[in-house]
Amino acid sequence: MRRYRILMITHEEPVPADLDALSTNPETQTEHHVHSTLTALGHRVRLMGIGDQLTDLRDAIREWKPHVIFNLMEQFAGIVSYDYYVVAFLELMRQRYTGCNPRGLMLSRDKVLAKQLLAWHRVPTPAFHAIPFGKRFREPRKLAFPLFVKSATEDASLGIAQASVVDDMQSLRERVEFIHEQVQSDAIVEEYIEGRELYVGVLGNTQLTTYPVWEMDFGALPKAAIATRRVKWDAKYQKKHGITTGPAENLSAAQTDALGRMAKRVYRALHMNGFARMDFRLRDDGSVFLLEANANPNLTRDEDFAESARSVGLSYEALLMRIVTLGLSYMPEWRMLEA
Repeated sequence: MRRYRILMITHEEPVPADLDALSTNPETQTEHHVHSTLTALGHRVRLMGIGDQLTDLRDAIREWKPHVIFNLMEQFAGIVSYDYYVVAFLELMRQRYTGCNPRGLMLSRDKVLAKQLLAWHRVPTPAFHAIPFGKRFREPRKLAFPLFVKSATEDASLGIAQASVVDDMQSLRERVEFIHEQVQSDAIVEEYIEGRELYVGVLGNTQLTTYPVWEMDFGALPKAAIATRRVKWDAKYQKKHGITTGPAENLSAAQTDALGRMAKRVYRALHMNGFARMDFRLRDDGSVFLLEANANPNLTRDEDFAESARSVGLSYEALLMRIVTLGLSYMPEWRMLEA
């Protein structure tokens, strides 16, 4: 296997002076797992924290000449929707990188634009109403309660709690105001879809692979539970309520096939590449709705994406190398000019 110079980029705050400290910080498990795995495979790996400037990144590319950037950025300068600017910068530098391209990041991060585009492709998503930040609240006329309120741009469940599901107009108004004031973003009010929460991982640039359907089991939480920040990331909360994720059971072959095909349709419609995770809800009547299209999902060794790939024989080491290979082989416009 060829050994590469790999420059890992992540956020400035979690990068310690001693890289051994990555393993002891719950906030840096992804960085630890990716860095230690690629290093163990024999690659030369450097980890760089990015703040609100790209000067050091530019200098590192020019001086070290990495074969590929392993992109673990989820925001830039504290703004989630700016992460695609970093990738656009890499393309301007004619630098190969892992994960999604700028267009796919921009489309998938903008939930309103993504839903509008997917509607054109006839992908079922919950009916919605957008309320821009700074605009006064207007009652949505065509949506029936219960409704679900979330940020139009933030990810990782920021601003999502059980209170995000509302049953009356007063609660709706209060939750929209919360998103505007606390999250400082546009709000989306959408139809609440009750049902099973399912995830499908997608890997590839042009030839796509989907991995087995994974499911969020909400344990002892109420039937109408949603994947809040605590449900997704708080280990103590998960243990207390018996919240787990694992292979989805009791799905028919037709349902599994339909979820895989829909995941690929969404991936292509949003111009994604590299890898992604699609979040669905499956109603009791068998209807399926896309909730989110997540570019560059969490790559921690024991998280859903890696575990789903591992369930069909793709080890964590092989998964990371597949992602690296996809980054090296992706054909942005600058490479087409050189072909």
